Amino acid sequence: MMEERKDIYFFYKKDPKINEKVHVLIDLVERYGFTVVPTQEEANIIVSLGGDGMFLQAVRKSGFRQDCLYAGISLDGSEGLYCDFHINDLHHMVDAMTMEKIEVRKYPVIEANIDGEDSFYCLNEFTIRSGIIKTLVLDVLIDGFLFETFRGDGMVISTPTGSTAYNKSIHGAVVDPLLPCIQVTEMGSLNNNIYRTLGSPFILSGERKLKLKVVPDGNVFPTMGMDNEAVGLQKVETVEIQLTDQVIRTIKLKDNSFFEKVKRTFL
Repeated sequence: MMEERKDIYFFYKKDPKINEKVHVLIDLVERYGFTVVPTQEEANIIVSLGGDGMFLQAVRKSGFRQDCLYAGISLDGSEGLYCDFHINDLHHMVDAMTMEKIEVRKYPVIEANIDGEDSFYCLNEFTIRSGIIKTLVLDVLIDGFLFETFRGDGMVISTPTGSTAYNKSIHGAVVDPLLPCIQVTEMGSLNNNIYRTLGSPFILSGERKLKLKVVPDGNVFPTMGMDNEAVGLQKVETVEIQLTDQVIRTIKLKDNSFFEKVKRTFL
């Protein structure tokens, strides 16, 4: 695998301190026979330097490429959920790549289509929330069936890997990334004698389609986000969300499974 993938592009925030570390990293990988290319389009391996947020940016800015591998290097000395390597142990990373001590992990991607026109891809989650001091009202449809009418602060729709990000902070479940599914989690729902929702996160098969219809009775100018970026749209009527057949292929160490990462991060 690695014999066929030798062209590396480093994605990072341009900063003098980081530049010094990048120069060291470039010298190292070139000694091992890799070629550092100047643009991401020329690369078949894209490596982010930073935390999980920088990894998400690398995937997004490169267009969720299906023909390359992604890897994350942490700069603060500790691995993240997307970063299997850290800057203080670069030899370990390159040795793992050249001695076939790595595996390729596949992360699922969701697509959010807004008003039948604009589509956005998310590796972690899609969020829709009230942008003003007024509740958001959404009709929640599953495969065309009206499941509930939500009234509250908003909703988070996450991938299995996104289940440990923002979703977990609002009491969503941690989901095994081997399960092809999406998770729907409420933010600040109103549940009383007038308004009623399920009140708990629920998981949908990857075969199902979720549709959110913004009810004019509430706030029709929600704030939306895809992973760690805002969606630059204002008035919204419908959002259709589903799991795609696309996956992000990342480089992982064989002895560093998803649940080892979860334990290290949260326990």
